[in-house]
Amino acid sequence: MADRPHSLRERMRQAAIRLDLRMRALAETPERGAATAEYAVVLVAATGFAAVLVSLLKSDTVRTLLTNIVQNALQVG
Repeated sequence: MADRPHSLRERMRQAAIRLDLRMRALAETPERGAATAEYAVVLVAATGFAAVLVSLLKSDTVRTLLTNIVQNALQVG
């Protein structure tokens, strides 16, 4: 029984070493495919943002507001 804590401690130490080696190996390898996934997320977000802008610009309130701004800017000169 006296060997059991020692062996458990040794197994934990070896597991920590393996984890450290694995983390170092992962940090050194490039993340292939990550850029493609990031581009896909950006495209989805941009498409959603564009849809919101189009719906806002088609509304009568925003259209009237923009028309008034342009008319006021043209009347100043």
